[in-house]
Amino acid sequence: MPKTCSEAGAPLTRLQLHGPAMGTRWSVGCDAPAGMDHKALHAALQAAVAQVDAQMSPYKPDSDLLRLNRAPAGAWTDLPAEMLQVITRALEVCRLSGGAFDPAVGALVDAWGFGAARDAPDAQAIHAARAAHAAPRPPTHQALELDLPAGRARKHAPLQLDLCGIAKGYAVDRMCDMLQRHGVRHALAALDGELRALGPQADGAPWAVALERPLEGRRSAQGVIELQDLAVATSGDYRRFVRVGQTRLAHSMDGRRGAPVNNGVASVTVLAPNCMDADAWATALLVAGPGEGLALAQRLGLEALWLLRRGGALVQLGLGRFGCA
Repeated sequence: MPKTCSEAGAPLTRLQLHGPAMGTRWSVGCDAPAGMDHKALHAALQAAVAQVDAQMSPYKPDSDLLRLNRAPAGAWTDLPAEMLQVITRALEVCRLSGGAFDPAVGALVDAWGFGAARDAPDAQAIHAARAAHAAPRPPTHQALELDLPAGRARKHAPLQLDLCGIAKGYAVDRMCDMLQRHGVRHALAALDGELRALGPQADGAPWAVALERPLEGRRSAQGVIELQDLAVATSGDYRRFVRVGQTRLAHSMDGRRGAPVNNGVASVTVLAPNCMDADAWATALLVAGPGEGLALAQRLGLEALWLLRRGGALVQLGLGRFGCA
């Protein structure tokens, strides 16, 4: 039997919904009005995530992202409003982070074996991608022009965009939009390592979320964070990586070095009002590393938790609700 409770006299039912999305699965736990059509809600949530994937996937040949990537420099490309919203924020985080978050690392992602092109590093492709990324051009936030009223974008230099560092967070936000449209006020939406809470649970308790300990090959909790009208996202080096000799190279790409992250940061967890921001800033702070990243987070007032690899142990460094650095 589903869990039931009430709010202002109206009975609520605990629903657990889930489905496939973006190479992983989405899930929603929510306290919904007892008479709600949960099949319609499930369909709306699935459609919201599928729309993000159809627009922004680097794996779907007909996605809007790949259509933009194929367009020549100087040509305008019509884009859906949702994708333009994500690109707008991606370019802003790129600017604020000094390029630590860079949505134009698609060629590097593919060359190192983390994208659709191949599943292992390719020396020739890496050399070509590095040369192209290092070629003289404006920074990414200036090299891609957006015309929001007209719903279009154009590149002022050859760019291969990859929105994987922000699109899953946006997909969680879209799920929350759907929940609110269906009258749900208490929910926890999740997609991979990105989560967002709408309100508390119906009984007033916050949503408890385990923070994953960055261990290779198995999952355990590092701690627990309580969420209420708040999002959390984690980026790390322990799920997707390659080994080159004894070196672990994470799937997150440092465009400034033309190489995967290798800076001793096991994971970064970020709290933010929305999941798109939490996702993007977790990626940015992972790439920036503990020194530059800590200074950046302090300057922008971000709430973040770093887990650093130091001599076989994990060292914790936190700001905001995660403690003082």
